[in-house]
Amino acid sequence: MTRHPSAAPGDFEPEFVDGLRAIFEEKIVFNQVLGLKITALQPDGVVGRIAMRRDLIGHYGHNRLHGGVVSAGLDAMGGLAVMAAIGARHMDEAPAQRLHRFAKLGTIDLRIDYLRPAIGEHFELQAQVLRLGSRVASTRMEFLGPDGKLLSTGAGAYIVS
Repeated sequence: MTRHPSAAPGDFEPEFVDGLRAIFEEKIVFNQVLGLKITALQPDGVVGRIAMRRDLIGHYGHNRLHGGVVSAGLDAMGGLAVMAAIGARHMDEAPAQRLHRFAKLGTIDLRIDYLRPAIGEHFELQAQVLRLGSRVASTRMEFLGPDGKLLSTGAGAYIVS
């Protein structure tokens, strides 16, 4: 899955992209705490970034990103991928109307596999929707180091109705 969606969100209207960015980066306070930023937003996948900060290091130190930060970041990106897929499915609706569809989105299952310690100055998170049903969406996520090396993977299920 280590493909990179285009950084230019050409498939969505600017109003939808700006609204989704505001929801994700500003209104979801925990994403603000993590410093999670959207770097690419496409109907078939999303990319985000977290910069290493001292307050995100695990309680054992060693300049490793805390596993909870990795898990929360992957969960958030899985949710963002679902939001993008829902937005793409309903392109016949106005952007503001599509943004209201995310009110009931929630994680119902999450699995994270930690493959390597998260050490670096910044990290890239990628997510894509494997299946978007009428009630449940399934996602796959990746957490990459600054060199592009795969550090963790995730799979999530999200309620969408």
